[in-house]
Parts: sequence; C-alpha cells; structure tokens
Amino acid sequence: MLKESQIEQLNALIEDGYGSPERMAQRLSEVIFMLHYLEEEVFTQREIQSSADLLRALGEVLS
Repeated sequence: MLKESQIEQLNALIEDGYGSPERMAQRLSEVIFMLHYLEEEVFTQREIQSSADLLRALGEVLS
C-alpha cells in the first residue's frame, strides 16, 4: 500500500511531468513497446534516456 507521501509524490510526478494520468499511462505503454522491440537506431538516444528517467522516477516514488 502506498503511503500518503508517496501518493503525493506520484500525483506531482504525473501532473508536473505528464499533465494527466492518461498521458502518463500512454507514455508508459510507449516505454514498454520501446524496450520490448529495442534495436539499434530504432529510437534516438534521447527517447531511451527519457524512458529510463520515467522508470527511475517511478521507482523513487515507490521505494
């Protein structure tokens, strides 16, 4: 179960980074697709770094 402080952090991450839960969910879906089919030169280095940043931020909130 998430603590109240984790919920607040998650809400801030969603609002500040993605604007809405739906947009964040869409981005997570893209990340999953990206990592599943990752091949050389399919995605830019920035796209990969952005995806890693999202996963890291979620991990920090949930830890």
